[in-house]
Amino acid sequence: MVAYLENLDAPETLKKSMLYSISAGGKRIRPILALAVLEAFEKNTEEVVDVVCSIEFVHTYSLIHDDLPSMDNDDYRRGKLTNHKVFGEAQAILAGDALLTESFSLIANNSYLTSDQKVQMISVLSKAAGSTGMVGGQVEDIEGENRDLSLTELESIHEKKTGKMLECSVIIGGIAAEASDEDLMHLTKYARHIGIAFQIQDDILDVTGKQEEIGKPVGSDEANLKTTYPKILGLEGAKKEMESHIHISLEHLNKIKGNTGILASIADYIIKRNH
Repeated sequence: MVAYLENLDAPETLKKSMLYSISAGGKRIRPILALAVLEAFEKNTEEVVDVVCSIEFVHTYSLIHDDLPSMDNDDYRRGKLTNHKVFGEAQAILAGDALLTESFSLIANNSYLTSDQKVQMISVLSKAAGSTGMVGGQVEDIEGENRDLSLTELESIHEKKTGKMLECSVIIGGIAAEASDEDLMHLTKYARHIGIAFQIQDDILDVTGKQEEIGKPVGSDEANLKTTYPKILGLEGAKKEMESHIHISLEHLNKIKGNTGILASIADYIIKRNH
């Protein structure tokens, strides 16, 4: 990812801003999911590293924009000052825009994928990131502030805002691995449920975590008047809900024809992580 951005024929300030956020660390759960699917079907991962990077480009763009004063107004991300705090709001917006558009270029210019695979991947990524996916979920999240949401409404928001990009990751991995339609269906459901579990754990950590571990201030959800799983279900209820979604995800994983050990380990990591 870094080498690709460093070699872009683009303004230096823009490249520095993009590199700042893409190099800030993080869990890299989305590209790891795509790679784990490829491993499950014993496919060469080196041939599609750029495609895997495209998913992280989209995710990083969304974080840059999420942190802006007009959105969540956060000063820290992954333990570092947020992009707009270092480069200014205008540059942060443009860095996010550039990462989003470069993601599609990474897929389109891959030398190993067929044209049909590229079209499928671009379609999946654009839907997951766009108005019916992540962006739509962000809008619903903003509109849900200052009012009490039901559990169904909250799940709908997070299925779009977080879950769709996780689903996208395993689907793109499955397309690259030439998985069957049945396996893709189970992979999608596996990802949907770990996506909800992932968000529940985020909500729990916003209550119980430490700033030095999660990389941002604790209690920001409450400060922004957001409905969370612990707020609706209580802390213990939220933990039980998370475990239920992980259980369902593993049921789907067990129906996939392949070595899914790494994918199972990712589900386990989600409920045990502290950041």
